[in-house]
Parts: sequence; structure tokens; C-alpha cells
Amino acid sequence: MALAIFDLDNTLIAGDSDHGWGEFLIEQGKVDAALYAEKNDYYFQQYQSGQLDILEYLEFSLLPLTQIPLPELLSLRSQFVSDKILPLIPKKSRELLKKHKDQGDFLLIITATNLFVTEPIAKELAVDDIIATDPEQVDGQYTGKVSGIPSFQDGKVKRLTTWLSHNGLSLEGSYFYSDSRNDLPLLKQVDYPVAVDADETLTAYAKQHNWPIISLRD
Repeated sequence: MALAIFDLDNTLIAGDSDHGWGEFLIEQGKVDAALYAEKNDYYFQQYQSGQLDILEYLEFSLLPLTQIPLPELLSLRSQFVSDKILPLIPKKSRELLKKHKDQGDFLLIITATNLFVTEPIAKELAVDDIIATDPEQVDGQYTGKVSGIPSFQDGKVKRLTTWLSHNGLSLEGSYFYSDSRNDLPLLKQVDYPVAVDADETLTAYAKQHNWPIISLRD
């Protein structure tokens, strides 16, 4: 059984769930619109340019989880996935997942976006497991802090290494599909790296190293 690993944002979905969640909170009037929009866009640009300070960003993005009662958060998340995420899932993404499933591969999403946002998306995509940045909870309440290592850049490699040891799997015959330069550390670790609707930096690296370059957009 080979491991088929997938980035989520701008790879399996045609958008960014983390940035989109921030926009959704603004739409719903749950955060200060002007201030939050400015910071949300700023951090998204930093991510795209490979300059993101992940801990600084998480301090910003996890704060709303501490300010909204959990039942309301869960209701908002359900609406967000239904209204904003489902329309962003291309048919080709579902087909690619099915192809690997039919081959008997283990389907794993690994994403820097926090687990609160991404867990229901992974369930919708019917993957076997997900590694995401874990927001800390104490007594059932979000603290605004991170539990463990964020699954971002080299952190994805570290988190995956731990996951492999716990699950008795290896990277032999493994695939990793991603759109982002931020995922180069992990792309270099797998047997079959694939650039998906990739940014300029990843596209150039993929061409230089003869990696497949594909699009999942309908």
C-alpha cells in the first residue's frame, strides 16, 4: 500500500480554506471587518511569497476560535463548508482521489491550515487521514495557541515523520501533490512529487527536475 499525500488549499480545492474562513467570519460579522480583512490579506500574500511567519499568523488566525462559543463555531463551520468550500472542489480532484483509492493507496491530506477548519473538508473528500496544524484546547475550549508543530514547510516533514512511525507506514512508493513553494521540503522527500496548479517557484523547480505538472481545475 503506497501513501498518496495531498496538500489541500489550491491543490485539492480551487481556493484557500484558511483565507476563506477569515473572509467568511468577516461576512458573518464575527470579527472587525476592516482590521481583520487587512491582516487576513497581508498574511495570505506573505504565504504566497514564501515569507510567512507561521506562528505570528496562527496567533492571528486562531484568535476567533477563542472569542466565539463552540456551538456557534460549529454551526458557522458547517455553513462555511457547505456554502464556500463545496463549490471549490473540482471534479478532477475527486477523480484523482478515487484513482488512488482504487489502486489501494492510503489517502492522506497534509495541510498548514488548522484542523478546526480542515477536518470536515477531509471528511467530505473521504480521505483516510489528515495532518493539520492543531489548535490547542483546554477543557474543551480553544486557547488561541498551537498544539505541537505547525504542519508548514519543514514542519510538514516533521509531522509526517512522526505520523509514519505511529502508523507503521513508509514513504516507499509515495506521492505528494501540491501547488506551493512552501511544500518543497516535503515534495523532495517522496518518490513521486507532482506540481498541481503550481505557483511560479514550484513550477520552475518541477520543470528543472522533470516532475509532473498537472491541473485539477475544471
